[in-house]
Amino acid sequence: MNIDPSIAETGSGLRILQVLEPSGGGSGRHFLDLCLGLKQRGHHVEAVYSPLRAEEAFVRELKSLGLPAIHAVAMKRSPGLSDIAAFRALRRIIDGPLPFDIVHGHSSKAGALTRLRLPGRHAPRVYTPHAFRTMDPTLGKAGRLIFGSIETILATLFTDHLICVSADEHAHARSLGMPARKLSVIINGVAPPPLDMAKTVRASFGISAEAFVFGFVGRLSHQKAPERLIEAFSNAASRLPDAHLIMVGSGEREADVRAAIAESGLQKRIRLTSAFTGPQAVPAFDVLVMASRYEAMSYVMLEAAASGKPIVSTDVGGASTAIDKDKSGLIVANDGDSIKLANAMVESARPERHRQMIVAARDRMSDFSMRQMIDKTEAVYRGLVSRP
Repeated sequence: MNIDPSIAETGSGLRILQVLEPSGGGSGRHFLDLCLGLKQRGHHVEAVYSPLRAEEAFVRELKSLGLPAIHAVAMKRSPGLSDIAAFRALRRIIDGPLPFDIVHGHSSKAGALTRLRLPGRHAPRVYTPHAFRTMDPTLGKAGRLIFGSIETILATLFTDHLICVSADEHAHARSLGMPARKLSVIINGVAPPPLDMAKTVRASFGISAEAFVFGFVGRLSHQKAPERLIEAFSNAASRLPDAHLIMVGSGEREADVRAAIAESGLQKRIRLTSAFTGPQAVPAFDVLVMASRYEAMSYVMLEAAASGKPIVSTDVGGASTAIDKDKSGLIVANDGDSIKLANAMVESARPERHRQMIVAARDRMSDFSMRQMIDKTEAVYRGLVSRP
């Protein structure tokens, strides 16, 4: 992983504990970038991750950062009795011989376990949800009430600061009743993906440089709705006979996704792989397509935006941040209608329309830097530490 050397600065270092339960997707990428960027600023950064869902590549990269300490704490995604042991393990780390200045939990499970505490003096607790569970439009009223109440109670009573990764997520937090004084928006930053991988990715599937390629990067999960994308491409395929779809990812729905590809009859035009990372794959795409049910601020959208790639996305959190609507990309209603997504894909592939979107996308490439993310996060930390 590379971060711009200009990020590195000297100054009074803080002792920071970063805690994460899931390791895949955008939350894992953010976690690694933040740990390295803060370390390069001269801070003492320790990391906690859960080995239960940890991807090998994530663990390997985390260990390569050269942090002074990395802790493995078994945290399960679903609530249960195992949370008691995880909570105690985290407390032992937090209450170690040298106190931390900041404890930062990422995603719902780590966020809850790091924030729960008894009254009294404590290191400020920071929380980044990386998409509230209540942002899922398929979550019923009962689920929204339960998850929303838990998040609001934790934010109001146990959180010193909550970082939203998009204006959409901030608006959602306010709609749940979270206090504005505890919220801020810090958009994830990315390094521009390496362009030299484009030919390699295409060649691995026998796809020519001239072919039009739609791309997807993400976990094969309910949230990312990969089956919706396959339906949309199947609908668009007859209108775009030379188009291909490359899907990069793995996850709990991989078997279902492979079955859907087989049922589509488009196995020679839809390719599923986990051999490449998002930054490696994005340069090979002509258009990134996001069919997600909900997001806070997708990293792959930022990577595409930083590469000057047009984006077609459902109307999820962060889409309006990464996409200059109807200019650098298209945003369609998030109502489960794959036909609308298919029509947008077809429009984005029209030669003149595609050229216009590329120009607009390249004009915005510099808006998503890693430095601004590290700057603003560090400012939040220092503001909390300076309080009486």
